[in-house]
Amino acid sequence: MAEGAKWYVVHTYSGYENAVKTSIEKFVVGRNMEDMILRIEIPMETVTEVNEAGVSKEVARKVFPGYVLLKMIMTDETWHLVRNVRGVTGFVGTANKAIPLTDEEVLAMGMETHEVVVKYHIGDHVRIADGPLVGRTGVVEEIEADKDRVTVMISMLGREIPVDLNLDQVEVLG
Repeated sequence: MAEGAKWYVVHTYSGYENAVKTSIEKFVVGRNMEDMILRIEIPMETVTEVNEAGVSKEVARKVFPGYVLLKMIMTDETWHLVRNVRGVTGFVGTANKAIPLTDEEVLAMGMETHEVVVKYHIGDHVRIADGPLVGRTGVVEEIEADKDRVTVMISMLGREIPVDLNLDQVEVLG
Protein backbone atom coordinates (compact mmCIF):
# COMPACT_ATOMS: atom_id res chain seq x y z
CA MET A 1 0.00 0.00 0.00
CA ALA A 2 2.95 2.33 0.58
CA GLU A 3 3.15 3.26 -3.12
CA GLY A 4 0.12 5.55 -2.63
CA ALA A 5 1.89 7.53 0.10
CA LYS A 6 2.48 11.24 -0.44
CA TRP A 7 4.07 14.00 1.61
CA TYR A 8 1.69 16.32 3.46
CA VAL A 9 2.38 19.41 5.57
CA VAL A 10 0.73 19.77 8.98
CA HIS A 11 0.51 23.16 10.69
CA THR A 12 1.15 23.18 14.45
CA TYR A 13 1.17 25.66 17.26
CA SER A 14 4.54 27.39 17.45
CA GLY A 15 6.96 25.31 19.49
CA TYR A 16 4.77 22.18 19.39
CA GLU A 17 6.51 20.51 16.42
CA ASN A 18 8.43 17.93 18.48
CA ALA A 19 5.42 17.15 20.70
CA VAL A 20 3.23 16.68 17.62
CA LYS A 21 5.80 14.38 16.01
CA THR A 22 6.11 12.29 19.20
CA SER A 23 2.31 12.05 19.63
CA ILE A 24 1.75 10.97 16.03
CA GLU A 25 4.53 8.36 16.33
CA LYS A 26 2.86 6.92 19.47
CA PHE A 27 -0.58 6.82 17.82
CA VAL A 28 0.85 5.15 14.71
CA VAL A 29 2.52 2.39 16.75
CA GLY A 30 -0.45 2.02 19.13
CA ARG A 31 -2.95 1.65 16.28
CA ASN A 32 -0.61 -0.49 14.16
CA MET A 33 -0.66 2.04 11.26
CA GLU A 34 3.03 1.90 10.28
CA ASP A 35 1.94 0.99 6.74
CA MET A 36 -0.24 4.13 6.50
CA ILE A 37 1.94 6.83 8.09
CA LEU A 38 5.46 6.05 6.93
CA ARG A 39 7.60 9.04 7.96
CA ILE A 40 7.27 12.06 10.21
CA GLU A 41 9.87 14.80 9.72
CA ILE A 42 10.73 18.19 11.13
CA PRO A 43 13.24 19.60 8.61
CA MET A 44 16.28 21.00 10.40
CA GLU A 45 19.33 22.96 9.28
CA THR A 46 22.61 23.67 11.00
CA VAL A 47 23.51 27.35 11.23
CA THR A 48 26.37 29.21 12.86
CA GLU A 49 25.31 31.87 15.33
CA VAL A 50 27.68 34.55 16.63
CA ASN A 51 26.87 36.15 19.99
CA GLU A 52 27.74 39.67 21.18
CA ALA A 53 31.15 38.53 22.44
CA GLY A 54 32.04 37.25 18.96
CA VAL A 55 31.83 33.58 19.94
CA SER A 56 30.34 31.40 17.24
CA LYS A 57 28.56 28.12 17.73
CA GLU A 58 26.63 25.77 15.49
CA VAL A 59 22.97 25.26 16.32
CA ALA A 60 20.18 23.18 14.77
CA ARG A 61 17.24 25.29 13.64
CA LYS A 62 13.86 24.33 12.21
CA VAL A 63 13.63 25.11 8.49
CA PHE A 64 9.84 25.55 8.69
CA PRO A 65 8.87 26.55 12.25
CA GLY A 66 5.29 25.59 13.03
CA TYR A 67 5.16 22.76 10.47
CA VAL A 68 5.65 18.98 10.47
CA LEU A 69 5.93 16.91 7.28
CA LEU A 70 4.27 13.51 7.01
CA LYS A 71 4.64 10.82 4.36
CA MET A 72 1.34 9.02 4.53
CA ILE A 73 -1.54 7.45 2.70
CA MET A 74 -4.45 9.87 3.08
CA THR A 75 -7.60 8.17 4.33
CA ASP A 76 -10.36 9.35 6.62
CA GLU A 77 -8.72 7.39 9.44
CA THR A 78 -5.22 8.89 8.96
CA TRP A 79 -6.67 12.39 8.44
CA HIS A 80 -8.59 12.17 11.74
CA LEU A 81 -5.65 10.65 13.61
CA VAL A 82 -3.32 13.51 12.63
CA ARG A 83 -5.94 16.25 12.81
CA ASN A 84 -6.92 15.33 16.39
CA VAL A 85 -3.37 15.37 17.81
CA ARG A 86 -2.91 18.06 20.46
CA GLY A 87 -1.02 21.00 18.95
CA VAL A 88 -2.11 20.39 15.33
CA THR A 89 -4.10 23.23 13.78
CA GLY A 90 -4.67 21.47 10.46
CA PHE A 91 -3.23 20.27 7.18
CA VAL A 92 -1.93 22.72 4.62
CA GLY A 93 -4.55 22.81 1.88
CA THR A 94 -8.07 24.04 1.35
CA ALA A 95 -10.80 23.81 4.01
CA ASN A 96 -10.96 20.08 4.84
CA LYS A 97 -8.81 18.88 1.93
CA ALA A 98 -5.09 18.36 2.51
CA ILE A 99 -2.98 19.01 -0.58
CA PRO A 100 0.11 16.81 -0.99
CA LEU A 101 3.50 18.26 -1.90
CA THR A 102 4.58 17.84 -5.51
CA ASP A 103 7.53 15.60 -6.35
CA GLU A 104 9.54 18.73 -7.21
CA GLU A 105 8.82 20.27 -3.80
CA VAL A 106 9.81 17.05 -2.01
CA LEU A 107 13.09 16.85 -3.96
CA ALA A 108 13.83 20.56 -3.39
CA MET A 109 13.37 20.12 0.37
CA GLY A 110 15.69 17.15 0.38
CA MET A 111 13.04 14.90 1.96
CA GLU A 112 13.71 12.24 -0.65
CA THR A 113 16.30 11.85 -3.32
CA HIS A 114 15.73 10.83 -6.90
CA GLU A 115 18.72 8.72 -7.85
CA VAL A 116 19.35 7.81 -11.47
CA VAL A 117 22.27 5.57 -12.34
CA VAL A 118 23.81 6.98 -15.53
CA LYS A 119 25.09 4.14 -17.69
CA TYR A 120 26.30 6.32 -20.54
CA HIS A 121 29.02 8.90 -21.08
CA ILE A 122 29.70 11.91 -23.29
CA GLY A 123 30.13 10.68 -26.86
CA ASP A 124 28.01 7.54 -26.43
CA HIS A 125 25.27 6.73 -28.94
CA VAL A 126 21.92 6.63 -27.16
CA ARG A 127 18.21 6.15 -27.83
CA ILE A 128 15.53 8.44 -26.40
CA ALA A 129 13.29 6.13 -24.34
CA ASP A 130 10.62 8.60 -23.21
CA GLY A 131 8.91 11.80 -24.31
CA PRO A 132 7.84 13.20 -27.70
CA LEU A 133 11.11 12.16 -29.41
CA VAL A 134 10.95 8.53 -28.23
CA GLY A 135 12.85 6.15 -30.52
CA ARG A 136 15.20 8.77 -31.97
CA THR A 137 18.91 8.20 -31.58
CA GLY A 138 21.74 10.62 -31.00
CA VAL A 139 25.05 11.29 -29.32
CA VAL A 140 25.45 12.45 -25.70
CA GLU A 141 26.84 15.99 -25.78
CA GLU A 142 26.64 16.97 -22.08
CA ILE A 143 25.65 15.35 -18.75
CA GLU A 144 24.56 17.42 -15.73
CA ALA A 145 23.89 14.76 -13.09
CA ASP A 146 23.27 17.33 -10.33
CA LYS A 147 20.44 18.85 -12.40
CA ASP A 148 19.13 15.48 -13.69
CA ARG A 149 19.77 16.67 -17.29
CA VAL A 150 21.49 15.32 -20.39
CA THR A 151 21.93 17.02 -23.77
CA VAL A 152 21.73 14.73 -26.79
CA MET A 153 22.52 15.81 -30.38
CA ILE A 154 19.96 14.30 -32.74
CA SER A 155 19.67 14.60 -36.50
CA MET A 156 16.39 16.18 -37.56
CA LEU A 157 15.50 17.70 -40.93
CA GLY A 158 19.10 17.33 -42.05
CA ARG A 159 20.49 19.30 -39.11
CA GLU A 160 22.10 18.42 -35.78
CA ILE A 161 19.85 19.67 -32.99
CA PRO A 162 20.61 19.62 -29.23
CA VAL A 163 17.80 18.14 -27.15
CA ASP A 164 17.68 18.65 -23.38
CA LEU A 165 16.29 15.60 -21.53
CA ASN A 166 16.07 14.05 -18.06
CA LEU A 167 18.79 11.48 -17.33
CA ASP A 168 16.27 8.63 -17.20
CA GLN A 169 14.79 9.47 -20.62
CA VAL A 170 17.89 8.12 -22.39
CA GLU A 171 19.31 4.61 -22.79
CA VAL A 172 22.54 3.33 -24.32
CA LEU A 173 22.25 1.73 -27.76
CA GLY A 174 23.22 -1.82 -27.23
